Parts: sequence; C-alpha cells; structure tokens
Amino acid sequence: MLPDVIAVETLSDYRLLLTFANNEQKFFDMKPYLQATVFQPLKNPGFFKLARIDYGTVVWPNEIDIAPETLYDLSV
Repeated sequence: MLPDVIAVETLSDYRLLLTFANNEQKFFDMKPYLQATVFQPLKNPGFFKLARIDYGTVVWPNEIDIAPETLYDLSV
C-alpha cells in the first residue's frame, strides 16, 4: 500500500515538494504533464500554487488531481 501524501509545497518550474505519510520527502516534476488537457490550467503559475492535499493526494480547484501512485513512483 502506498503512503498518502500528507503535505505539498509548490516550487518554481512546476515542481512539487511532497511529504508522504512514511516521512519520505520527494520532488515531483509536473512539467511533462502540463500538455495533457486536464492539466492545462496548471500552466498558470497562480493556479499551480493552489495545490493542496485531499484524500492522500495532490489536488487543485476544478477537480484536478493526480494519482498518488504516480506521485510516489515517479518522484525523486
């Protein structure tokens, strides 16, 4: 079972600093995902900064979210 994301901090260049329930901290690069239609609003830096945690993953307004397994498996 994957650990939940318990904290998120938005960084420059569309990166996220994630803290997981197992106390790991990892960086996730959102840039490769910004071409997908669902993530287009995140190109606006002000909107990107609205990231928050809900149900163990990162979410934004307008029901935009990213799978927690993606965040955990592809972050460094």
